[in-house]
Amino acid sequence: MVDGAGFVGKGSSTQILREDDVRALLDEAFAAAALDGKRVLVIIPDSTRTAPIPLMFRLLYEQLARRVDRLDYLIALGTHPPMTEAAIDRLVGVSNRERATRYPKSRVYNHRWDLPDTLQAIGHISSREMSRLSEGLVERGTPITINKMIFDYDQLLILGPVFPHEVAGFSGGAKYLFPGVSGREIIDSSHWLGALATSYDTIGVKDTAVRRLLHRAAEFVVARQPLTCLKLVMKGPALHGLFIGDYLNAWSAAADLSAELNIISKPRPFKSVLSMPAEIYDDLWTAAKAMYKTEPVIADGGEVIIYAPQIRELSFSHGELIRQVGYHVRDYFLKQWASFQDISWAILAHSTHVKGKGTFENGVETPRIKVTLATGIPEELCHEVKLSYRDYRELNPADWAEREEEGLLLVRNAGEHLYRLAK
Repeated sequence: MVDGAGFVGKGSSTQILREDDVRALLDEAFAAAALDGKRVLVIIPDSTRTAPIPLMFRLLYEQLARRVDRLDYLIALGTHPPMTEAAIDRLVGVSNRERATRYPKSRVYNHRWDLPDTLQAIGHISSREMSRLSEGLVERGTPITINKMIFDYDQLLILGPVFPHEVAGFSGGAKYLFPGVSGREIIDSSHWLGALATSYDTIGVKDTAVRRLLHRAAEFVVARQPLTCLKLVMKGPALHGLFIGDYLNAWSAAADLSAELNIISKPRPFKSVLSMPAEIYDDLWTAAKAMYKTEPVIADGGEVIIYAPQIRELSFSHGELIRQVGYHVRDYFLKQWASFQDISWAILAHSTHVKGKGTFENGVETPRIKVTLATGIPEELCHEVKLSYRDYRELNPADWAEREEEGLLLVRNAGEHLYRLAK
């Protein structure tokens, strides 16, 4: 936390925060904070998260620039590819040229998990502690590395939204450190832990094994650097909440409100879901949220069709590894572990999340549901990686609309709302 700052927040499932509300919350949180002459680094999401980053960029500068020495930004890419200059301009709502003149104290940087020289070791979680945190699911010790530029600053801020998440249960908070700006080891461990627990049983749950791991890893950071979270809660493009405080309490309050806004309960399962990823996703690595967020309401033996004609790549960062591995249920890997243990655990985790729950017995893989791509990815490649294919030109989304009683569900702008069966 910032010295002199305390927890503040405002959120409602029915009311939208206005700009003046956000300005007032920032003023309350930072007016007495000891930031004069300090260097501040704000860790923010990339373009695969819906959030009013342009508004927050402008208001934080208005609030802090007259007091601080620097107010820079680091994009928490995890393993996503670096953003181009044009994409960064769109993300923060201001061109690079305009930032140089109107916001001279601010620069924006990409995180690079794949460049060892950019990382610094800050701790180690032993195999025994990993076993305790994961309730026995992962027993491999994990080095904790993070982007070393965070130590060039006096104060860290984490700014980003909280949504139901397939690996951590809910996104946000310490997840912006790990895997957001971390090295490969904890990326692998946390993602594989999420795969072992399964997305089906993790997504939309606050207390998960992965969340406990992320909070433990964050202790290595807060022991050395003051850290404050600004957690946003969205419903579509509308801002419903802002909670400012430490990485535990601000995230927890945001996750509670996000559960109200972003979890949609259905009374019965569906045999066919046409899930249309939001246009913020440009490869299957990110657009697969259209599957994760609908899997819980699909009946055994049912099908999810990811309908996204604009998507033509499995992954811009990891396409070759995914082609090597394919998409499989968790037990396909576990029961042949000697053949897969040396492959990036993050790749294996993504594979299982996309395929969903299922079994692997006597050499036969039986997924719980069928996952079909109706995208720009060629049919041959779909079959190669063990996914089904439909020609998107032969599908009409209107055929799924208003037919829930028949077991058909149409989900537009899929990826942030979680669909779950009513308890």
